[in-house]
Amino acid sequence: MQKGAYTLLITPFKDNGSLDEDGLRILVERQLVSGIHGIAPLGVTGENTLLTEKEELKVLEIIVKTVNGKCKVVPDTCSSSLWRAKEKVKLFADLGADYISVFSPYFVLPKKEGLILFYEQLADASPVPILLHNSKDRTGVELDPALSAHLAKHSNIVGIKDGNKGLDHLAKLLSLTKDDDFCVFTGKDTTAYPLICFGGSGSFTVAGNVIPEIMKKIVDLGLSGNLKEAEKVHLEYYTLFEALRWETNPMAAKMALNLMQLPAGGLRLPLTALSEEKTSKLSDLLKEKKLI
Repeated sequence: MQKGAYTLLITPFKDNGSLDEDGLRILVERQLVSGIHGIAPLGVTGENTLLTEKEELKVLEIIVKTVNGKCKVVPDTCSSSLWRAKEKVKLFADLGADYISVFSPYFVLPKKEGLILFYEQLADASPVPILLHNSKDRTGVELDPALSAHLAKHSNIVGIKDGNKGLDHLAKLLSLTKDDDFCVFTGKDTTAYPLICFGGSGSFTVAGNVIPEIMKKIVDLGLSGNLKEAEKVHLEYYTLFEALRWETNPMAAKMALNLMQLPAGGLRLPLTALSEEKTSKLSDLLKEKKLI
């Protein structure tokens, strides 16, 4: 899989709560101008579970057509059912996804054996390579390093988007998969630079919505071995990385885009807007970074 920075794209809505198709095209074009390595829609940041199936497919269709091969497209699936996950993977592949990120099954709390069978059978059925997606805070299920390393042996499982911020967890995973053709990405902006320092492949980034060129720069510098320069940029923007996770993702990311006069709109219930206190602090931070 291509290493790099993949923006976890928000889903913009109009004032009436419907999908903002024109706004989505604007956001994608902005990503392309930045030179971002990939766009990752339909994840938590994209309010995936709050979209209809028709909207999911429309979002992916618009992104693939707008990208037109200029960067990779990596949508997320979110299903506890293997059968439903197979259907989604096929639909997303048919629309032109390059890779597909697959959340661990949530709510049902499977055992290790069930997780292995879920991912292996899904990978067997998928027309395109898949990534594991570890996000225990969201799913209640942890893909531990040993389990992920076992799945890394499958020829159609090419990487992981790992939301575990523990550097010992990430370091163990990298150690166990060092001999495999397997990419380890972080799903947290705060750990993108540290992960690359000890062998990671890049990041799936919320901050990429706001500063895609900066996230690409950090990853490019790190992957090319220019770690001191990457560290400087990482530290310069660290407070923004933290701010864009305030309250519940994607509240802060959407508010930042709105403050920047970019299409984002509101959130779908039960998500609500970023608090006034945090919005004021976020606005000050964006001004400090000369983003508004």
